[in-house]
Amino acid sequence: AQLLGGALQGISCEKDVLIDILTQRCNSQRLMIAEAYRDMYGRDLITDLKENLSHHFKEVMVGLMYPPASYDAHELWHALKGVDTEEKCLIDILASRSNMEIFQMKEAYLMQYNNDLQQDIDSETSGHFRDTLMNLAQGTRMEGYADPSTAAQDAMILWEACQQKTGEHKNLLQMILCNKSYQQLWMVFQEFQNISGQDIVDAINECYDGYFQELLVAIVLCVRDKPSYFAYRLYNAIHDLGFHNKTVIRILIARSEIDLMNIRQRYKERYGKSLFHDIKHFASGHYESALLAICAGDAEDY
Repeated sequence: AQLLGGALQGISCEKDVLIDILTQRCNSQRLMIAEAYRDMYGRDLITDLKENLSHHFKEVMVGLMYPPASYDAHELWHALKGVDTEEKCLIDILASRSNMEIFQMKEAYLMQYNNDLQQDIDSETSGHFRDTLMNLAQGTRMEGYADPSTAAQDAMILWEACQQKTGEHKNLLQMILCNKSYQQLWMVFQEFQNISGQDIVDAINECYDGYFQELLVAIVLCVRDKPSYFAYRLYNAIHDLGFHNKTVIRILIARSEIDLMNIRQRYKERYGKSLFHDIKHFASGHYESALLAICAGDAEDY
């Protein structure tokens, strides 16, 4: 806390000190440092970071200071309440979080913004995309339970939903994808392949479009392997969107203590280059240093 105080109080802000300290501590340690900082200086560390830093570097440093549920809430609030609704952010967060993470995120959202997350989703989105987000935001997915005897029946419903595409079929489709356990859905997707001769992702892509389709595919990919899903999202954010900073920052921070090592591994296996290499190639300055410090790399990356 004392080192951070010195770095922030000086005539020129010592950004390297901020990177060295904040990216090399885990979230719970950063929260303790923020408490010590408040005791020492009588000021809020997040406020001081916001006042002294700018642009994407500020977003990274400030983002690191939120507890995970608060960070998710912060990202959702800005995605819902910004000038344009950021649907891809809503998809990334709500398609990938566990019941407990969703419960904590809703509590944090209410505490931080005095708003109900589900009401905000309801008013800021529309159609079957909204219905599916609302269902995910309930956080009522079955966990750990699987019933092989109903897998074929569920797969049949999914297949019919891809053929007929009525409102009722869309509802059935999202009810299964949002409420069945991951273990159950593994079996359902296998049965779907047996019935239709087609992978469920290909079927969804053929039958639906827009954000509804993107959300359904995200749920399927997260059920199969979350690190692969986030590796795919990072690759898109870096290569297809000309380095979409918000997405890269959000995924690196949110997954840094969950599965970032696995995400790095999947990224390298799938795309041939390391995540570290690609960030280094596209970002610059202290912003680049901060992202690379969170991401970290294998020996050959340095």
